[in-house]
Amino acid sequence: METPLWAVVGLVLLLLNLALLVVLTWRRPAMAPPQPLVDLAEALRAQQQTLERLERELRDEIQDNARAGRAEQHQGLAVAQRTLMAQGAELGRTQQAQLRSLSEGLDRRVAELRLAVEQRLAALQDGNERKLEQMRATVDEKLHATLEQRLGESFRQVAERLEQVHQGLGEMQGLARDVGSLSRVLGNVKSRGVLGELQLAGLLEQVFAPEQYATNVETVPGSGARVEFALRLPGRGPGLGPVWLPIDAKFPREDYERLQAAQDAADAVAAEQAARALEQRLRTEAKTIRHKYVASPHTTDFALLFLPTEGLYAEALRRPGLVEALQREHQVVLAGPTTLLALLNSLQMGFRTLALEQRSTEVWEVLGGVKAEFGRFGEVLAKTRRKLEEASQSIESAEVRTRAMARRLRDVEALPGQASPAAEAPD
Repeated sequence: METPLWAVVGLVLLLLNLALLVVLTWRRPAMAPPQPLVDLAEALRAQQQTLERLERELRDEIQDNARAGRAEQHQGLAVAQRTLMAQGAELGRTQQAQLRSLSEGLDRRVAELRLAVEQRLAALQDGNERKLEQMRATVDEKLHATLEQRLGESFRQVAERLEQVHQGLGEMQGLARDVGSLSRVLGNVKSRGVLGELQLAGLLEQVFAPEQYATNVETVPGSGARVEFALRLPGRGPGLGPVWLPIDAKFPREDYERLQAAQDAADAVAAEQAARALEQRLRTEAKTIRHKYVASPHTTDFALLFLPTEGLYAEALRRPGLVEALQREHQVVLAGPTTLLALLNSLQMGFRTLALEQRSTEVWEVLGGVKAEFGRFGEVLAKTRRKLEEASQSIESAEVRTRAMARRLRDVEALPGQASPAAEAPD
């Protein structure tokens, strides 16, 4: 516990008195101390003894208070512990009683619920047995009728399917005859050429307008050789005729079939021989196209050789250097169905660009006329603006004169019994 303030002050005063006494004694050691100093020293000793006694009493009192507080606290904790233990025991007894009551109530409810469930299950079992018996009787009655009906329908469907199979056999026989006819058509060189021409015609019709290409065109005047199709390109100058782009379709079926058969048989030697024969056939066709249909300036510097199937075109691309050699030596470009369609679309875009360039002159002429009309329109607007400014100035001058007249009319006296309009008019 903390020391009281008066004890601290007393100790400080005692120390100051002792210090003063020591100083006085040190300065005058030879002289006998005067009586007041002796009295003061006696008083200080008495005060010191009093302070020591008070300090001992205070220390004893503090210790007594601490012991009393600890004893009281210990007694309070013991009482609280006994109270808590008593309350805990009472609470435990109460909870046990409640749990017993709740358990008894739950047991009664469970017993009642079990009895009700057993009764309900017994009733459901009886009802299900009766319904199952009724359903069994109904199923037995309907099963016989349904079985007879289904069997009749099954026999009828089997008869119909047999009839359809008979018809399908007839159709298959007709299809076999058609396949044989198609094989004979494909075996004919002239017919294969017609098929390639039909496919090429379909691609051209898909991309170009009828006036952008022609059929059976004599691209070299006076030669008598006519190419199957040719694109009509714009002439090299004004007043000149069109420039033709020859397109010829070829289908070397025998060489291609021999190559396919060798590849299916995994015969590398025969496949290489068939591939060389196919390459030589394409070189011969390209040379023929170059000499018969390409003649600048009536035609372009190159022609297109159309292969009707992607497989044939892929085999041509697989031969090393074949496509480049045909372009370099004979100015002939190989094209399959997909490649030709992309090339035709590119040419169509070129035609559209050329048409836009030709129409651009007309657009510039129209823009020149619009520019001249716009200049005249600007002059008319300038004249109109000047007229409007003159009218505005005239209106402002009239307003100034009106205000001057109003100011002069203010001085005019009004007639008796009448108000002056000029006086009421605002400035």
